[in-house]
Amino acid sequence: MYHYAGIDVSLEQSAVCVVDGTGRIAREAKVASEPAALIAWFGSLATPLERIGLEAGPLSQWLYAALREAGLAVELLETRHVRDAFKAMSVKTDRNDARAIAQLMRLGWFRPVHCKSIAAQEVRAVLTARKLLQTKLLDVENSLRGILRGFGLKVGKTTERSFAARIEELTKGHAALASIAKAMLAVHTVLMREFRALDKQVLQLAKAQPQARLLMTTPSVGPIVALTYANAIDDPARFKSSKAAGAHFGLTPKKYQSGQTDYTGRITKTGDASVREALYQAAHIMLTKPIKNCTELKSWAMRIAKRAGLRKAKVALARKLAVVLHRMLADAKPFNPNVKLATT
Repeated sequence: MYHYAGIDVSLEQSAVCVVDGTGRIAREAKVASEPAALIAWFGSLATPLERIGLEAGPLSQWLYAALREAGLAVELLETRHVRDAFKAMSVKTDRNDARAIAQLMRLGWFRPVHCKSIAAQEVRAVLTARKLLQTKLLDVENSLRGILRGFGLKVGKTTERSFAARIEELTKGHAALASIAKAMLAVHTVLMREFRALDKQVLQLAKAQPQARLLMTTPSVGPIVALTYANAIDDPARFKSSKAAGAHFGLTPKKYQSGQTDYTGRITKTGDASVREALYQAAHIMLTKPIKNCTELKSWAMRIAKRAGLRKAKVALARKLAVVLHRMLADAKPFNPNVKLATT
């Protein structure tokens, strides 16, 4: 008889449940959230497992790669799909979650997701760290402006070089404000230095990665957008059609149809939010700046803008860019500005 397993991963320990083909629980345990411990536990079972379910999460990609390497038939499950299945549970515990995942594997009611390569995960980590430093820089600057504004001191427009000097000029003669400014400017200086270092690293990564260089042949697609998209896709072959890329990143409208009700809403916003943001920024630049070699894309989006507004046109263009960029990765060909676009 076939057996199936579900793993509910926590930081220290994971709940594991094994069920047989009829759904009866065969074995349960708490196992350390370490690849070696999980591999050893599954190796101690008397019967082989048909499938092992593992919900996508912070530790899941690491555990998934190790279990796969050990020859176990493990599947990485889509979080939204698993969460919806759990809604029927009146009592949610790690033990019950593991049981539910095992039952999903037995029934085949699951949607596997792609586990990104280590290289893609490393690039994503660099991009995430860069974004965090950029956000904290803006937080420090805006906090300083807000503090000084309460005393009637207006910072006004500044540049990266003139910001610190302007703050020091305004707080001169105010002992309390000067001490606050000194502390926050020291933090600002460190953040700026490290942000520039990571920004330089991102540019080097974009130049070194063939896929990113290929995507940067597209107008309005720079190093950040190219790296974000290329490493989110990771393997272009995992999409049967380039059209699926737009839906994968949540850039297609919601649809609800039941009986006489037929509703089309805003975009689903599923998938990687950072990719969606990057594509939207690229679309914004293409539509609002004088960019060369994008006549077809820009004309297509402007026709949408005339009938539906600029905001919806940017979203539509972002979705179109997702399709175009995937096709470029799949074919390993640079952007061709002369290709005619579909009218949809």
